[in-house]
Formats: sequence, structure tokens, C-alpha cells
Amino acid sequence: MRILLSEDIWDFDLEAALKEISPQRREQALKFKFEQGQRLCVLAYQLLKQGLREDYGITENPIFEYNTHGKPAIVGHPEIYFNLSHCKEAAACVISDAPVGIDVESIRSYKDSLAQYTMNDEELQRIQKAANPAVAFIRLWTMKEAALKLIGTGISNDLKTVLQENPQFHFTTREAPSYIYTVCE
Repeated sequence: MRILLSEDIWDFDLEAALKEISPQRREQALKFKFEQGQRLCVLAYQLLKQGLREDYGITENPIFEYNTHGKPAIVGHPEIYFNLSHCKEAAACVISDAPVGIDVESIRSYKDSLAQYTMNDEELQRIQKAANPAVAFIRLWTMKEAALKLIGTGISNDLKTVLQENPQFHFTTREAPSYIYTVCE
């Protein structure tokens, strides 16, 4: 498994980068209304390209196919699993030879109503007892999102139970000053 992460959102020429990616990904990037979203979409794809080149010797732009819930796979490479994510501070990519998911989220103010909707009673207690409830919430949220992305269903599963229903999953979580990312394998 390989994790690629970048905070260099503003350190590349967007117009040049858009010309170097697949038309499929360019179309996705340009759907973002604001430049920051476009840059993050391109950057996540660039991270995937870097990992594919360095780990598999693949130099062509990957083309995606999607399952019914929108989980991407690389056309012609069913042996390579990957997942992309981005928040306003960073883009992330994970590549593996087994199903994998990643989520990166900005640390933002804690909202009890969102926690009540997405967390079970045990998780709510952990958040409320934490020194920083906002960080505790985002940590659990990224775990849930990464697990759902690994499964390939998106948020169609019950958010409150996804971690308990999948005790076999292994999580790697890292915290930066303004965001948290979690990989699920």
C-alpha cells in the first residue's frame, strides 16, 4: 500500500496541468465552480499518476470506470486498487493491490447535530469526552468515510454502524494542523 499526500494546491500551473491529464478527469475538474476545487481534483489525479508511474511503470493517463455507487477503478488494471480524496488544504491518494479507501477532511468546528446524526452512542461519548471534540469527530468521520469508500457503497450504508459491522478493517489515521486523513484497508 502506498499513500501519497500533497498540500501544494497553489504550487502548479493549473492550465498546463489540465492539458496533461485525461479528458475524463479534465471534465470532472472543470465541473468545480471555484479554482481551488479544480486544483484539488487535478492534484489528486496527479498523485495517482505519480504512484502508478513509480510503483507500476504505468505512464499513460488512467481512465476510470465506475461501479453503481460511483467507486472508480482503472480501466484495464483490475489488479490495482486506489482511492482519492481532497479537502480545502490537501489532496490524498492511496494505491494498493487490495481494496482500499481514503478520506481527508478539514478540521472544522464541532456540530453536535451532525455528530448525533452520524455517530452511535459509544462514538458520541468518545467525542464528548475528548480534549478536542472537533478533532475526535473528524477522526471518526474519516474512518467511516474511508471504510465506505473501501466497500464501494458511498454513504448509502448506515453511518452509525459501519465501523462496528466491519471489525476486520485496519485503519491508519494521521493528523495535520488543519486536517486529518484516514486510510482503510
